[in-house]
Amino acid sequence: MVTKAAAIDETQAFHRSEIIAPEILPLENGDRLTRAEFERRYLAMPHLKKAELIEGVVHMPSPVRASHSQAHSAIMTWLGAYQVATPGTTLHDNGTVRLDADNEVQPDALLRLDPKHGGRSRISEDDYLEGPPELIVEIAASSAAYDLHDKLDVYRRNGVSEYLVWRVYDKQLDWFALREGRYIPLAPDTASILHSHIFPGLQLAVTALLTGNLAQVMAVLRQGLDSETYRAFLTRVDE
Repeated sequence: MVTKAAAIDETQAFHRSEIIAPEILPLENGDRLTRAEFERRYLAMPHLKKAELIEGVVHMPSPVRASHSQAHSAIMTWLGAYQVATPGTTLHDNGTVRLDADNEVQPDALLRLDPKHGGRSRISEDDYLEGPPELIVEIAASSAAYDLHDKLDVYRRNGVSEYLVWRVYDKQLDWFALREGRYIPLAPDTASILHSHIFPGLQLAVTALLTGNLAQVMAVLRQGLDSETYRAFLTRVDE
């Protein structure tokens, strides 16, 4: 039999537990949060596929359009072929990256070097990437997207060595390399091919990619993987 005093004690304990463990609020686009609070709310929403904290502000992208998913697939095919051929590199698809106290991003793709080969990112004890990867790729709608504004500044400030943005609606690629704290746009060569300065042999046929000729994109990549520069790089990472 539950006494009145016991019932009162149970009620008080319930109210104390409410104070100690308040309800976790959902993430909302535009929220200004600490990184810890952002992660707490994100983890409480397992149905949510993508959210980012950029300069302390929550960004939740709209549903993915077909043009974005197709571009994403092409980039992953290109980078995946390079990663398979290249020891000491790791490719991540939509992985969360903790950059600093105000920025936790989820890039469309990133390629990183193993720390023993000079890579600056690492896997945390709770299985998240921390620190700047060597190459980040984002699929953007146009030059108005925050990928070319707030995100660009965040990646530059945190030391991401190279940043590639595919502006799908504009039909343009922007590939930036970090030089003395500034992002310098890389220019394609006379054959309309862009070359990574961090990953030897990683080259991208711009016109072929923008016109959907993935077979040509892969053929140009294979040429890069057959170059003397790439073979010298393999010798270094195999040591």
